Amino acid sequence: MQTTKIQDFTMGDKKAIWVPKLNEAAVLITGGTSGVGFETARQFAAVGVTRIGLIGRNKERGQNAKEKIGQEFPHIKVSFISANANDANEAKKAVEQATSELGSVDILINSTVGSAGPQLFHDIPREELADILTQQALGPIVMSHAVMPGMRERNGGVILNIASDAGKVATPGESVIGAAMASIIMFSRGLAIEAKRTGIRVNALTPSLIEGTMTYDRIRNDPFSWRIFERAASMAHLGVVQPEDLASMIVFLASPQGAKITGQAISVNGGISAA
Repeated sequence: MQTTKIQDFTMGDKKAIWVPKLNEAAVLITGGTSGVGFETARQFAAVGVTRIGLIGRNKERGQNAKEKIGQEFPHIKVSFISANANDANEAKKAVEQATSELGSVDILINSTVGSAGPQLFHDIPREELADILTQQALGPIVMSHAVMPGMRERNGGVILNIASDAGKVATPGESVIGAAMASIIMFSRGLAIEAKRTGIRVNALTPSLIEGTMTYDRIRNDPFSWRIFERAASMAHLGVVQPEDLASMIVFLASPQGAKITGQAISVNGGISAA
């Protein structure tokens, strides 16, 4: 294992922080059966990761994703784990299963997406408010909690959470979604400060509009949502983001090249904003 020595000035001694090479690491991806999560799994396999776990709720889609990656990269170990990543008990069991099948969880990618789309606050039924928040924000928190013991024991690891620019820039129709995304961003930053002492890097990525995903298709089919995002897409002068764009950034941040980057919320949005 590749290690680098850092000085812990608080404790006054030296610690060996484990910075895993990608071909040594096991990667676990929530939401890994489609969209950004699936493309991220592909790109990790392409750069030499040999142990990949995919978490999803749809078993058929999960098995299809596992088979597709296995066919393209037959030399790697791919596991599909059926679980609801928003449930703390299921998250713990999913990490235990991944550890049993893959040997460890060294890199965690939280790419879960809630089902709620843009909607003006006064139009949201009261009984749906809590679900919008928990479906979007809770998964990264409980999944991170589940992998922390193993990462702390190894004195190293990577956690990457996918949020949205809605957590940085106020947008009509995204007051509650934006609150959930902002919570992911602040959680990532706070955890990064706590976890750096045990070599764990935590960052967030904040895309805006991502073509080629189920969320994109759902937005296109809703007139109100599409008016908002069509206006945003017109400002993406570098091009509307594709899943492979986000996946490339994820792979970089998880690699040893990103070993000094933590506590950041990085926008990948084609120039829609400079948040």
